[in-house]
Amino acid sequence: MNIAIIPARGGSKRIPRKNIRSFCGRPMIKFAIEAGLKCGEIDHVIVSTEDDEIARLAQGFGADVPFRRPKTLADDSTPTIPVIQHAIDECQRLGIRPENVCCIYPCVPFIRATDLGKALALLTAKNQRGYTFPVAQFPAPIQRALRRKEDHTVSPFMASNVETRTQDLEPAFFDAGQFYWARTTTWIAGDAAYTNGSTIVLPEWRVVDIDTPEDWERAELLFQALTKKGAVR
Repeated sequence: MNIAIIPARGGSKRIPRKNIRSFCGRPMIKFAIEAGLKCGEIDHVIVSTEDDEIARLAQGFGADVPFRRPKTLADDSTPTIPVIQHAIDECQRLGIRPENVCCIYPCVPFIRATDLGKALALLTAKNQRGYTFPVAQFPAPIQRALRRKEDHTVSPFMASNVETRTQDLEPAFFDAGQFYWARTTTWIAGDAAYTNGSTIVLPEWRVVDIDTPEDWERAELLFQALTKKGAVR
């Protein structure tokens, strides 16, 4: 059995009620729920929350909310792994015993069900303990990054690469921050994703990090533009 767990707490500070705020006319969490439901390999989509309004909306969108997350696991400093571990424990208590678990973050308007399927296929093909998750390539070489000082001058982080042609530098990637697949045993063990992971690659334009109101506005503009071109679905 494969399940998706969406951790969606109600106490977002920088963007209040971020997980259910309207994004281009839809509550943000709906994108994550719909992707999980559309992925044919996922048997249950479960939302982990301490918030009654989020629970009600999630159920209306087709997700299951069979338990409440304790408030001790719903503050700004709570890491993801303990939240997923709690959700797995609750699912097992209710008779849901998944082999593989996907943590889908709630603010992922560009997520696609096909990506969820590709990452699961990679996990099962490797047949080993670890995570699979999406990454995207940095738009500029990180080896040519600059440090900016208080007097507005700059210096290279890696002086040895200043004269190196960009096409000769190794590509670097960043976590897309959309989802993570792993076996239940991996989540329970608490292994770190970056040192125990394999990845699929997404185009950079389908990766957004929404932490501030400015991030939100930029993401909506991008979503609207891509919707007109039929590039998002």
